[in-house]
Amino acid sequence: MRLPILRCLWAGLPLLAAAAPAPHPYADATRRRIATAQDERNTAALLPFLQDKNVGYRAAAALAFGSVQDKAAVPALLPLLADKAVAVRRAAAFALGQTGDSVAALPLAQCLPQATDYQERLALGEALGRCATRRTVPLLWQGAASADTARSAARAWGLYRAALRSLTTPELVRQALSLLARRQPAAARRGASAALARISWDKLDTTQLRALRPTLQQAIGTDPDYFVRTNCVSTLGRLRQPGTLGALLSATTDADFRVRVAALRALPVDISGDAYQMALRQIKKSLESQVSQEAVTAAEWLLKLPFNSSSRGYYDMVAVPNFTRISNWRARAILLQGVLRFDVASAPGIRPALTDTIRARFQRSRNQYEKAALLTALSEDPAQLDFLAQQAQQLTPPLVVSGAALGALVAMRGSKSFPAARQADFTAALRRALAGGDVTQLSTAAEALADAKLVPTPGLDDLAALRAAQAKLTLPRDVEPYQALQQALDKLTHAATPTPVPATPRQPIDWAAVQTVPVGQRVRLTTSKGAITMVLKVEEAPGSVATIAGLVRRGFYNGLYFHRVVPDFVAQGGDPRGDGSGGLPTTLRSEFSYLTYGTGAVGLASAGKDTESCQFFFTHLPTPHLDGRYTIFAQVVAGQDVVQRLEVGDQMLRVELL
Repeated sequence: MRLPILRCLWAGLPLLAAAAPAPHPYADATRRRIATAQDERNTAALLPFLQDKNVGYRAAAALAFGSVQDKAAVPALLPLLADKAVAVRRAAAFALGQTGDSVAALPLAQCLPQATDYQERLALGEALGRCATRRTVPLLWQGAASADTARSAARAWGLYRAALRSLTTPELVRQALSLLARRQPAAARRGASAALARISWDKLDTTQLRALRPTLQQAIGTDPDYFVRTNCVSTLGRLRQPGTLGALLSATTDADFRVRVAALRALPVDISGDAYQMALRQIKKSLESQVSQEAVTAAEWLLKLPFNSSSRGYYDMVAVPNFTRISNWRARAILLQGVLRFDVASAPGIRPALTDTIRARFQRSRNQYEKAALLTALSEDPAQLDFLAQQAQQLTPPLVVSGAALGALVAMRGSKSFPAARQADFTAALRRALAGGDVTQLSTAAEALADAKLVPTPGLDDLAALRAAQAKLTLPRDVEPYQALQQALDKLTHAATPTPVPATPRQPIDWAAVQTVPVGQRVRLTTSKGAITMVLKVEEAPGSVATIAGLVRRGFYNGLYFHRVVPDFVAQGGDPRGDGSGGLPTTLRSEFSYLTYGTGAVGLASAGKDTESCQFFFTHLPTPHLDGRYTIFAQVVAGQDVVQRLEVGDQMLRVELL
């Protein structure tokens, strides 16, 4: 009698296997209404959903206020900290933290000891750190037992959010140090180390600073987490305490290059004698590293040296065969800049030969970004003003080069060695840039004309040039240079209040397009360094994801470059101009969620809230100070090693949906 039942069960298995996939999160019309209200920053439309019987809608509406960031919603959000559903409580805590309203500090602190869910505790701790004041910051540790590792991560990240807001006290530092202990979970040690890296040291006395050193050095030498070691290295470098050089030099040989980069950046520059020679030996080794981030950071350290430190050190390093061992073109360009800045003081006869060498490299290079870096190097020699001015007028692609030339002119004018007799020539170059109409040069020229240190006595011709340049712009496409020109005009005409800039139209969310991007949609970027695969986060950032996916389908990113790479921070690209000034005709709204900037997070670049466009960046390592400030729309799931190798000028050969 049982056989027929078994047959029925087996017959049903193919039907189960072919079950329909879960519906798209935005197939739900109510979810779309909530997300649309979030996108429109419509507090009145969102508030009723906070009382909805559906837990999912209450949570979604509360989370939406994390992007709206309207303090008027705080009275309605506070009761949700006691909601029966943990999802709603967590969302309310996140939203309150994003508003930063100090009224929420005490209620958040009262909820923290009662929270049993890890994610809820973390949201409460971070929100408390974001909302605390100097009076209420002790709420982060009052009643907390040092052995309570279950809640230590929430406390650590709360300390970090408070430190980020300069709420430094000796007790906050002591609390962070206690959470660096190896018995603490990795999440707590990460948060504590990040907090220490953001401490305002001017709030502590010498004795307190000296007490930090042993704990930091121990963590640098023994903690298994590279992010903890990286933060502790940065903190130790910022202490500027005697006896730290040895630990920093040791960290420059760490197994993880991200720690090595942090150590190179943390090495003091105000040193001399044996200490200077020890640091210089390590810098020379790092310059020859095949890890581009390491070589660039080593070169940047040299450029930060005080004027009297280098002697003939730079010249020795660029002499053959030393220079040929440095394979990274950015490091080489920075070194050449350093020779022009420093070594000519001790060997003035080398300057003409050196500038000839730089200009010859400029002419030979086929890399637009190397050309730009070499022009920046020439900014150290005032005799190159005419050459730089000539390059700034070359407004045929690639515009990266002409923009860099004008930037180099401005940097040259800021030097103490700039000859007063060339002031009129400099100002004339700025007016020519305004007449040329290139958006990058417009912003650069406007800011320079408004700077009294660069242009002490701007004339009527300069004001006329600013107004003429602004009149040629098209809004909203050219809103950024328009703003720069208007700010310059306001400053030079002593306007009592800033002149309002026309609002930039924003692209509404195309819900039909959103629903064509399934949850888990992957994108592959084939770059000149290799392939990177990322997963789009359509539920967390529907408007951003729909726009990016549409651009990918159109082939928009194919052939574009990574124009900005900051070691131990980000690799940024996606600008159609290639210099960071390009974008789309309309902007996107910021979409903030629980997603955080860990290693391989993919965020949208912006010039402030709700100004996102097509440029995006990959993170090299966790960058939690970006959380809740820049939209995260994807996460790298394969090829993070390629991300780490990206350099300025690397190309996106093909970007495609998988």
